[in-house]
Amino acid sequence: ISGSIAATVWGLGFGDALVGRDVSTTFPGTEQLDVVTSGGHTVNVEAVISLAPTLVLTDGSIGPRDVVEQLRTVGIEVVSLHNEPSFDGAAQLAHDVAAVFGAHAEGELLAERIRSEVAATTATIAAFAPAGADEGVRMMFLYLRGTSGVYYLFGEGSGADELIDALAGVDVAGELGWEGMRPLTDEAMVAADPDLILVMTGGLESVGGVDGLLEAKPAIALTAAGEHRRFVDMADGQILSFGPRAAAVLDALARAVYAP
Repeated sequence: ISGSIAATVWGLGFGDALVGRDVSTTFPGTEQLDVVTSGGHTVNVEAVISLAPTLVLTDGSIGPRDVVEQLRTVGIEVVSLHNEPSFDGAAQLAHDVAAVFGAHAEGELLAERIRSEVAATTATIAAFAPAGADEGVRMMFLYLRGTSGVYYLFGEGSGADELIDALAGVDVAGELGWEGMRPLTDEAMVAADPDLILVMTGGLESVGGVDGLLEAKPAIALTAAGEHRRFVDMADGQILSFGPRAAAVLDALARAVYAP
């Protein structure tokens, strides 16, 4: 999620330097920052320029691509960062963002904090979660945008696989060999037969809640998750926000999955 960069800036202690944010940046303390994206993933160039930033950090996940050149044309420095959707990627992002600010020591501290907190939380989850492919909760992550008719299944490399593994679940999209983000098909849903489906709160609301989702996609009703109405939703700006909040996200999801 694009907001992971802002969260990293904040976690490094440079929150006061932020003058604008994308729509995915929703953590406490950023509510008053101007949003410079529209439609979720489109940067409004005029909105950025109006804030007179001296630096823009991006990972290329929001566009259009010519935005970078437009910003540079008016003299704004733009730094593109690699933002891998994983816990290791979150630690690396801490190093990379810190380097932009010349704060290498702070970057190492934040990276180590992320690694240690995630490791401790993952170990705690593994201690009480069902173990093994035969006992683990079979999970999948669905990305939903009902207003646009978007129903995507997130597979390997999307970040959802890392999240499910850390929750000691069985990644059913991985079993099917699905990579990245692909449109959901009835055949894939029935074949996967998840016990539990992870979704973004806003996404679930956009399809009319669980009832609306099952009506729009009857194949989901044929799965164990659909039959038992077992869905776990988390705020759009949190659930895939690999960064300083990663361990807290895992802890909250684990409680929802195993101890509701």
